[in-house]
Amino acid sequence: MRSVKSDKREPIREEGVQGLKYFRKLWPLFERLHDVGCGRDKAGNRELFMDQYCSLVLLFLFNPCIRSLRALQQASELKNVQRKLRSGRASLGSLSEATDVFDPERLREIIGELAREVQPMRRVGGEHLNQLLVAVDGSLVKTLSTIVEAAYLKNMHGQSKSAWRLHTHFDVDRGVPTRIDVTSGKNSGKSEEKNVLRAHLEADHCYVLDRWYAQFKLFNDIHAAQSSYVCRVRDNSRYEVIETRPLSNEALAV
Repeated sequence: MRSVKSDKREPIREEGVQGLKYFRKLWPLFERLHDVGCGRDKAGNRELFMDQYCSLVLLFLFNPCIRSLRALQQASELKNVQRKLRSGRASLGSLSEATDVFDPERLREIIGELAREVQPMRRVGGEHLNQLLVAVDGSLVKTLSTIVEAAYLKNMHGQSKSAWRLHTHFDVDRGVPTRIDVTSGKNSGKSEEKNVLRAHLEADHCYVLDRWYAQFKLFNDIHAAQSSYVCRVRDNSRYEVIETRPLSNEALAV
């Protein structure tokens, strides 16, 4: 979300806000977040709570017309938004400090519950695979150097080295991510993609991997976790062919 700046766009109006109907389903899930971060509120005068903040963030994602923190604050003043989100006007100060006050880890359980409600849209493995088909990859997301320039040095070319790496497990049949781990952008050590996958292996999964994950030790670890894998190996990999299986008609049609 963008920092607070003067917003010269048209003011946010009730008729321009969409997606409010979804909050009827989300509110029973968000209610458990209401007291998060209230331990430091000794005076008892907090006006923005985590359940309300999460709703406002989703409102920002639902509405292209809300492009800044100030625009989100304006949207919080609308009567239909306050009614659907069960919140009052949010100040710029409360919105700005929210990321320091509210623990995002509390959302993990809710996200898991929502993901489990998504039904499979297809069966890629058909009758040949009984395990959960999961595609694994790590995506590099560069951050704004103006936000983190104090925490990261620049390289010899003067470019910011700041970035995040999103290690994602994607349920192929249901079309939803089941896990995303965020590390530094450096693809080595604890944040190296193979090591992050190794730390979160689960049983009864079939992991679909690109050639970066081609490591026999990782393959053995996946097997030890009672799962299987499909991986694109490197051209210089040494292996012995045990069995060759013809492609199914479904695979040939893709």
